[in-house]
Amino acid sequence: MAALAGKVALVTGGSRGIGAAIVARLARDGADVAFTYRNAEDRAKSVVAEVEASGRRSLAICADSGDAAAVTGAVDRTAAELGRLDILVNNAGVFPYGEVDEVTLAELDATLAVHVRGVFLASQAAVRHMKQGGRIISIGSCFAERVPYAGVALYAMTKSALIGLTRGLARDLGPRGITATVVHPGSTDTDMNPADGEGADHERSFIAVGQYAAPADIAATVSHLAGEGGRYITGTAISVDGGFAA
Repeated sequence: MAALAGKVALVTGGSRGIGAAIVARLARDGADVAFTYRNAEDRAKSVVAEVEASGRRSLAICADSGDAAAVTGAVDRTAAELGRLDILVNNAGVFPYGEVDEVTLAELDATLAVHVRGVFLASQAAVRHMKQGGRIISIGSCFAERVPYAGVALYAMTKSALIGLTRGLARDLGPRGITATVVHPGSTDTDMNPADGEGADHERSFIAVGQYAAPADIAATVSHLAGEGGRYITGTAISVDGGFAA
């Protein structure tokens, strides 16, 4: 039997990059998977088709994780239409770049809304549907552990917040049999940060193994945590960064 057979997952920001890889891997491992997307409807349809081709159910929900009502609505809709909710993967993200004196109040608020408020609200909504064995997995960043160059203070701050939230969730939800973890990806080959893009060689210089991750590398760890292998892992962060933070 597939490791996640009978489970239902929701992945925020699941139409591209790491999110799409997570959706595909959870479906391959037996879960029915809903996901949110903000735009790029064609990509979302493609991800749905890939999941359904594997024999699993899928649901694409247009929802901005920076919109409180939209993100909680996506959680409730997943549980209503797919019948339950066992796994939440908080993946949706933005990448603000600029030195601290360049960051605007609007950028600050927008980044906090997606990376912190949206994750909190999605998690809060999800636990109302989860039973024993539920999983909350948030996608952080290697910058939460190490910041080797300028311009990412806002991004690093908001991703670091997930560590504190996850520890608190672990304490609150442990007695209910629900675990909470963070996965910190390093440089990963996506359309937002291609391994052959400008600045990629500079990023590789910080990575112990000297190469970018594939999105599937991050998805493999998420799937492990979502299944039986994650039953005794909670309140902690796991780096999948090729030694970036070593």
